[in-house]
Amino acid sequence: MNAFTPAAQDLQWSELDDRAVKTIKALAADAVEKVGNGHPGTAISLAPAAYLLFQKVMRHNPADPNWVGRDRFVLSAGHSSLTIYLQLFLAGYGLEMDDIASLRTWNSKTPGHPEYGHTEGVEITTGPLGQGLASAVGMAFGARRERGLFDPETADGESAFDHNVYVIAGDGDLQEGVTSEASSLAGHQELGNLVVIYDQNHISIEDDTDVSFSEDVLARYEAYGWHVQRVDWTQGGTEYAEDVNGLYNAIREANKVTNKPSIIALRTIIGWPSPTKQNTGGIHGSALGGSEVSGLKEALGLDPEVTFHIDADVLEYTRSVASRQEETHTAWTAAYEAWRANGGEGVELFDRLAARELPANWTDALPVFEAGKALATRAASGKILSALAPVLPELWGGSADLAGSNNTTMAGEPSFLPEHRSTRSFSGNPYGRTLHFGIREHGMGAILNGIVLHGATRAYGGTFLVFSDYMRPAVRLAAIMEIPSIFVWTHDSIGVGEDGPTHQPIEHLSALRAIPGLDVVRPGDANEVSWAWKTIIEKTDRPAGIILTRQNIPTYDRSEGAATGTDFASAQGVERGAYTLIDAQGDVDVLLLATGSEVQLAVAAREALQEQGIGARVVSIPCVEWFAEQDEDYRESVLPSSVKARVSVEAGLGLGWREFVGDAGRIVSIEHYGASADATTLFREFGFTPEAVVAAAQESIAAAR
Repeated sequence: MNAFTPAAQDLQWSELDDRAVKTIKALAADAVEKVGNGHPGTAISLAPAAYLLFQKVMRHNPADPNWVGRDRFVLSAGHSSLTIYLQLFLAGYGLEMDDIASLRTWNSKTPGHPEYGHTEGVEITTGPLGQGLASAVGMAFGARRERGLFDPETADGESAFDHNVYVIAGDGDLQEGVTSEASSLAGHQELGNLVVIYDQNHISIEDDTDVSFSEDVLARYEAYGWHVQRVDWTQGGTEYAEDVNGLYNAIREANKVTNKPSIIALRTIIGWPSPTKQNTGGIHGSALGGSEVSGLKEALGLDPEVTFHIDADVLEYTRSVASRQEETHTAWTAAYEAWRANGGEGVELFDRLAARELPANWTDALPVFEAGKALATRAASGKILSALAPVLPELWGGSADLAGSNNTTMAGEPSFLPEHRSTRSFSGNPYGRTLHFGIREHGMGAILNGIVLHGATRAYGGTFLVFSDYMRPAVRLAAIMEIPSIFVWTHDSIGVGEDGPTHQPIEHLSALRAIPGLDVVRPGDANEVSWAWKTIIEKTDRPAGIILTRQNIPTYDRSEGAATGTDFASAQGVERGAYTLIDAQGDVDVLLLATGSEVQLAVAAREALQEQGIGARVVSIPCVEWFAEQDEDYRESVLPSSVKARVSVEAGLGLGWREFVGDAGRIVSIEHYGASADATTLFREFGFTPEAVVAAAQESIAAAR
């Protein structure tokens, strides 16, 4: 669905194209040889396929890399980074020969794996195998949702928002489980705008993949609901011929199938025509060596003594790729201008999102929760999402089969799925809003990244906090790319209760906080959840995980908001990561630091300490990352260095809290796995009580003296 269908035309392939392909094969060898390490083999053998995509198939414009009408390209086999760098060089995306010669070196535009935001024309950071293909599924999701937001009425294939997502993947990608998760969902969603070229060369680092990988990949993908084709450049093992025309025709056949994603298994010989190392693991991830490079160039009909060279007429021709697409570009422009001329809400929304702006007064929709009424923060989050639905159409998401538990379904919003996939519980359409990832947490994380990378929308996905382990590689990549994916993790502690230790997160908060660039947000009551969502939505340069309770917790009366005496401060303090929730009556003798459901323990302990004549300040710390960004004066005002007696309270590992409480401080934590019982019993038995916090405070005061 919403795939751009190009006009049928024969492949135009000239002597210049032949020379261009031979040149980049040699350049791949030269670049790895110069730096002494890298992955030359796939870049050599896939040179014709990548060239075909960039020079003959894809709609793109090097002069306008962020052109909304462009096709997307994902190099899932990111170790073969030269495969994309050489095409960006040929097409004119700002890479020059010196950049190719600087492969994998300090401060170069050509790092070891493609990096989003570092090299113009790179749509996504790839390298961890499988992530690229799985995120490309998310890009196809995003393209369809955006089409529905901006231009739902135009016929398929005729909208300015119709385009394709192309992927080059290898045997390693197809072995990783994340691609199975995402590909299964892509087939279910009938993503006709997704085309994967699977480089089936049967070689990985351990040489022949037959030692570990022998399944019929196309049969598997056919079972997923994909359109499958095979192109064999080995001619059944009889001879080797780089049949670009055959591959081109297969791509065009894939483009015609608009109700299924497509995969083309391209049988290649890695490193061809390297004389002795082709078809071996040795050429997969190592420099060829001088004599082998010379032999490769001789086989290509090139001068073995010449390095890093391209004929001027070849480069001039390849850099005319945009002008050679003039007819296509003109047709797209006409469709785009006609759409704009019609006006309407879609145009207004597009312009706002293109400017990366939020609507005026959108925060007025954020609910304020009634004080005194206990509410689980997961329930508060669900109410917030439903309240935001009308004012933020760009916000959408769902859950890994836990919608009712995660509270990730916006009330009344249709599901994102082909209409015939609707069920008794969930009715939907291709442009719907509620995502159903199934029990595919890792695939969900990668798909969220792809949706966000596509450009216009913000996506969230939910599961239990303990299953963030299944998502970690995708979460880490979101942090590396500095993209605002949103992860909703509920059932955040031993408060999960009877499900027992397999479902009770212990180390997860610490482990997630260890990911640089990830905001880990654990609000302490319903109104903190509102401010947490506001802050997450406003921050667009990083991902965030919002950590929510299963069990009900108190909603504090913040009506005065003075943070003195018996008044609770405004939940707006969440924006700064940590704030004085309620202060001591008089001098501050001890600081009680808490997050999430344990804030209530600190509040109760403060009251008990006050009865003993001990002044305790309760500091809610929903996000240590946001707090670290505040200026020193603010941090000092919340956690005065003169107060050495401190207690942290969090139902997880104590790891990371020592830097907040210091040597005299005490940490109320859990350093072992949980058990199966109700939440009240578990908190009592494992020492999460006001009494335990009071005792820890008394110890810390004594130690501080």
